[in-house]
Amino acid sequence: MATGYHSAASAEVKEGDTVAVIGDGAVGLCGVIGARLCGAKRIIFMSHHEDRAKLGREFGATDIVSERGDDAIKKVMGLTNGVGVDAVQECVGAVSAIEQAGKIARPGAVIGRVGVPQTEPSSKTLFWKNIGLRGGIANVTTYDKNILLEVVLDGEINPGKVFTKRFDLDHIQEAYEAMDKREAIKSLVK
Repeated sequence: MATGYHSAASAEVKEGDTVAVIGDGAVGLCGVIGARLCGAKRIIFMSHHEDRAKLGREFGATDIVSERGDDAIKKVMGLTNGVGVDAVQECVGAVSAIEQAGKIARPGAVIGRVGVPQTEPSSKTLFWKNIGLRGGIANVTTYDKNILLEVVLDGEINPGKVFTKRFDLDHIQEAYEAMDKREAIKSLVK
């Protein structure tokens, strides 16, 4: 949850923004929650997995883009009347995700990047559109230590829903395989 929130904070999401979240794993799903906590008015969640899209909506996504590649970019641009989004939360780490983020961001937007990069993007899109790229490892002590704890304890959010399968320690291999095969969003080991 802290990393998802960090993606929203790094993207400088603020009240009334239109935000896109790239990545539908546990961090991306928690990024939807983070965007909502930061006041985003519209949250476009990019997911082509029905179960994850459904959970994204439950967490606060207003729109789901299930398309991939250029079709996904066209869909987001259509949803924003050709303007692009105010902020992008990149929760994947692939070069293609950063490049996609640059293509759907409006000029002057900020990309909050928390996906571990495979390599650095070579696209000049970020420069020509004056897009900021911020983020990295979530330093959870940077934020008010109680903000996430309070909203969980108050029942405002339930990020634990990303744990879709449970395993005991003797079945740790199966826990990793379930995530690898997309049979679980996150495996909980007890």
